[in-house]
Amino acid sequence: MKNFKQRHNITSNKQIIAIVLVFALTGSASALIAKPILNFLGITKTTTSILLYYPLYLLIIFPIYQLLLLSIGALLGQFSFFFKFEIKMLRSMRLHFIANYLEHLKKN
Repeated sequence: MKNFKQRHNITSNKQIIAIVLVFALTGSASALIAKPILNFLGITKTTTSILLYYPLYLLIIFPIYQLLLLSIGALLGQFSFFFKFEIKMLRSMRLHFIANYLEHLKKN
């Protein structure tokens, strides 16, 4: 745990609790929000093949998750941690153009 704290510049156990809480809330909320969006678009399990439904579901969850991660992280005072996390994750997914754009927005 000490190495984790040092690697991510975490100063207290309260900060770790806030970070874990953000991950939990974001995962649950993004899954809940994605279903009504799919329904609004007319994509349901009954009208769409399961082989198409779940990939579309995951594609919709991804941007929702990214936005919620930063938003909920900011509400719990952990924006800088999650912004760095977001940039690192996007780069590891080879989405450098999005990471660069976010960094540009933060500077301005």
